[in-house]
Amino acid sequence: MSLRDATDLFSEWADKGKDRGMEKGHANSVHEMLKIADLPRKSNFTAIDVGCGNGWVCRLIGEDDFCSRIVGVDGSQKMVEKAKSLDADGEYYVAKLPHWKPDTTFDLIHSMEFLYYLKEPEKMLKIFHDIWLKSGGVAVIGIDHYLENEDSLDWAEALNVHMSTRSEKQWEKAMLDAGFVDVSLHRVGVKDGFVGTLAMVGHKS
Repeated sequence: MSLRDATDLFSEWADKGKDRGMEKGHANSVHEMLKIADLPRKSNFTAIDVGCGNGWVCRLIGEDDFCSRIVGVDGSQKMVEKAKSLDADGEYYVAKLPHWKPDTTFDLIHSMEFLYYLKEPEKMLKIFHDIWLKSGGVAVIGIDHYLENEDSLDWAEALNVHMSTRSEKQWEKAMLDAGFVDVSLHRVGVKDGFVGTLAMVGHKS
């Protein structure tokens, strides 16, 4: 049986209302990730959420008084439609990554549960650094599927989708190889029965 496209899976989840469960399940991790990103609050900043789903992180970041622009991008048409239904004034795009690129660079790149669905996530990190991120900007990327999270290692087979499995050390190396500096890895959202989201933070000099 051939693997299904991850965007088809997420469209199915949008139809079933699972996006709300994803929002609730990831909320603690995302709040911690945004704290770690530690954006300066002395001037306006711009941000993009990659794999935005129903747009809940965009709406969260957009509540910041210093956020002058927040963009959401997702490969699932139905997820983006849901985002627009919840945030009519929001800026959301349906796009096939890594081929799509934004019209400008950003101070903050946020991504939660997107990167490992790509066959070559290292290339996407390089694109983030070289093309999407402003000098002085920060990328904060969260993933629940990584080698040390043993409970996640059967997800690809169970969902019949591609997942790129890397260890924490491999992800750290990928961030450094992409050009990021001051790279740090964190376990966030840790609770009983969950080893935590792997949050990767990197800056562009």
